[in-house]
Amino acid sequence: QGRLVESGGGLVQAGGSLTLSCAASVDIFTTSTMAWFRQYPGLAPGLEREFVARISRDGGTTEYSEHVKDRFTISRDNAKKTVYLQMNKLEPEDTAIYYCAALLPSGAAWVNYRSYRLYDHWGQGTQVTVSS
Repeated sequence: QGRLVESGGGLVQAGGSLTLSCAASVDIFTTSTMAWFRQYPGLAPGLEREFVARISRDGGTTEYSEHVKDRFTISRDNAKKTVYLQMNKLEPEDTAIYYCAALLPSGAAWVNYRSYRLYDHWGQGTQVTVSS
């Protein structure tokens, strides 16, 4: 069964950087689109998670939300079965729990990769706190 484990969260000052990592089990990583979502403090578990970034199976296609474009970079190392989120120029508004997610191929002609409800596997989340 698929398993995702995030690491790398923490407390950082505004303008600083953090790199999140997500290690995946082999049975899901090689065939999955990988993505990062975030959930803001104070919301009950299960409520809407905001799309941050995603990367295709081969790493050739990436997509970012408008809030993080030009500050965050998603990448993957298929040999290590790990996806990364390099976060630069962090802002207090970036404070959230960050989740790694895997989307298995569905065969659909078009996929809304920004919809968290489509994703098949999730990590436990890692807290990122940005102080002003």
